Amino acid sequence: MSEQNVIIKERKRWVFFGLPFTFTTYTLNERKLLINSGLLSSVEDEILLYRVLDLTLRKTLFQKLFGLGTVIVHAQDQTTPTLELKNIKNSHKFKELLSEQVEKEKSRLRIRKGEVISDGPCDCDDFSDINDTLNSDI
Repeated sequence: MSEQNVIIKERKRWVFFGLPFTFTTYTLNERKLLINSGLLSSVEDEILLYRVLDLTLRKTLFQKLFGLGTVIVHAQDQTTPTLELKNIKNSHKFKELLSEQVEKEKSRLRIRKGEVISDGPCDCDDFSDINDTLNSDI
């Protein structure tokens, strides 16, 4: 991923004093939300933006005191249907940018809300046309 595609990048922080002494970063680019975590062993997880169904911003009392918040992402993703971006500093800005990018990506792919929702896991590749479009654009 090149740096020019990055829209916003935040670090997970300690809730007390908002210090960024964790090894988790949340990166939003034009088509994906990437979560990198770990020090000695690292894991990179991603959610394609067209699969995001809903966003929630939650702030506890301590998060409010230290200027932090948690963005909760509900997505049609088999491995990560609900993802919490915990204790990020610019949580409201991050949520708004994420929301805008989700709408841009769905508009680019010409996806309506009803086309992404299913009753559960299926054996078929419901997104084969979209995946073909994504692969041709990359």
